[in-house]
Amino acid sequence: MWAVIPRELSAYFLGEPTGLPFPAWITLITSQFLHAGLLHVAGNMLFLWIFGNNVEDKLGHVRFLIFYLACGVLAGLAQWFFSSGSVIPSLGASGAIAGVMGAYILRFPRAEVLTLIPLGFFMWTFRVPAIFFLGFWFVQQAFYSVASLNVPANVGMQSGGVAYWAHAGGFIFGAILGPILGLFSDRNN
Repeated sequence: MWAVIPRELSAYFLGEPTGLPFPAWITLITSQFLHAGLLHVAGNMLFLWIFGNNVEDKLGHVRFLIFYLACGVLAGLAQWFFSSGSVIPSLGASGAIAGVMGAYILRFPRAEVLTLIPLGFFMWTFRVPAIFFLGFWFVQQAFYSVASLNVPANVGMQSGGVAYWAHAGGFIFGAILGPILGLFSDRNN
């Protein structure tokens, strides 16, 4: 009930009944605090831990909270826009975290990201500049987003899989909102 269901959100926007005991737009916020399991939470928290603290340091606590929630809402709307008739619930913080990553790539493009790369039985670590790490991640999400258009099979939201449009949209909105909220300011709040 607290996840974004695109069809119900569409009905709400059209003024039609949704069957929810509250306005459907609220799910754009509540869905950010729901996850499909422990691995889903762990993956999101790993990326938030790596990229979030630096962005929060630049924005300050209050503006970061506003930024984070706004990125999550806008990411949910990006996913809804491309799957407005879907009945598959969408949940998780990855759209908001993608927004953090979008801000991070602008503010810290040369920061090195310690990356674990499995090669067979061996695990290698490399330091990769954020612009390449996050740039590659964004290109992947954008590619899968476009690939999921008009594909009723195992890609994207229709199968209950990954909300690629939320990832790509969150990243773009984060790159836009971060500077507006003071990402490049030297003041700390």
